[in-house]
Amino acid sequence: MNRKFLLSIALASVMVVTAACGANTGKTGTASEGSSANAGYEAEKSYTISISQIVEHPSLDATREGFIAALKDAGIEEGKNLTIDFNNAQGDAANVKTISQKIASDKSDLALGIATDTAQSLAEDVTEKPVLFAAVTDPIDAGIVTQLEAPGGNITGASDTNPDAIVQTMDFIASQIPNVKNVGLIIDEGETNAVIMADVAEEALAKHNIKLVKASVANSSEVKQAADSLIGRVDAIYITLDNTVVSGVDAIIEVANNNDIPFFSADRDTVEKGAFAAVGFKYYDHGYEVGQMAVEILKNGKKPGEMNVTVPQKLDFIFNMKAAAEQGITVTDEMKKFVKDQENNIIE
Repeated sequence: MNRKFLLSIALASVMVVTAACGANTGKTGTASEGSSANAGYEAEKSYTISISQIVEHPSLDATREGFIAALKDAGIEEGKNLTIDFNNAQGDAANVKTISQKIASDKSDLALGIATDTAQSLAEDVTEKPVLFAAVTDPIDAGIVTQLEAPGGNITGASDTNPDAIVQTMDFIASQIPNVKNVGLIIDEGETNAVIMADVAEEALAKHNIKLVKASVANSSEVKQAADSLIGRVDAIYITLDNTVVSGVDAIIEVANNNDIPFFSADRDTVEKGAFAAVGFKYYDHGYEVGQMAVEILKNGKKPGEMNVTVPQKLDFIFNMKAAAEQGITVTDEMKKFVKDQENNIIE
């Protein structure tokens, strides 16, 4: 992983969080105290936000939903004073470029890129309006920003990766999966974020003398074949925040369940769907945090370049007990000790 990004994450962990991001990002029930004072102003002011999302799948959709909820809680609501121009690139690079060029020429007040490819394209094409990003693994390596603290320019946002989460997952596999020698990784090596995370995983596993066995795909229709190719060759399967692979994750769950292969993911939504475990967070909260940034920009005139890029801080193990049973995993008391919030993060 980009050394500059790792250093920036270390600094971000001790940063004083800005007012936009310092509120409880998981709280979505009430608007800020100042919203009532601005009610009259909001009745006259309306906003348009353009969103470019690489593909629709649970984590990215939850990110968008959290983003919109934060706006609503601050008095910026669809159907009242907000118009959202949502664009789904359907995983196609040509669509990504077309969408960013369209957004560059439209009259929206702010643009949001959900996932690395869409954020990169917006960063290149949209220079005359504020740009936010979410669900980006390494915004420095991707060339979206040059630093996490006050990145400058017209863009900021939130990374969805703390490298510690990947390392913790690999350490768990090494210590808790009996006799593990090979871990399979299904990956679209055309996705920058997936490659970065795979490198971190490979390095972490190597410290335990465990090999990472890659099965490459170019689109989601190839995920089933890639998963099948790992049967008999690996002792566990792992996937990153790889949009192509996550879009076809049902096929991996089927292979893991039918062949008793422990399946680990990098996000909570995939665990809820049928992977056994991940170290992660709620993407809804991730999107909500970026939505709060949008509120600061739209209502309070903050400049994106002065707002710190954030990274996940509240990491925890998440287990799916039904998936464990399907994949032949005996969840021991020792395993459960890895989960800090067992009430919410052990899914029965």
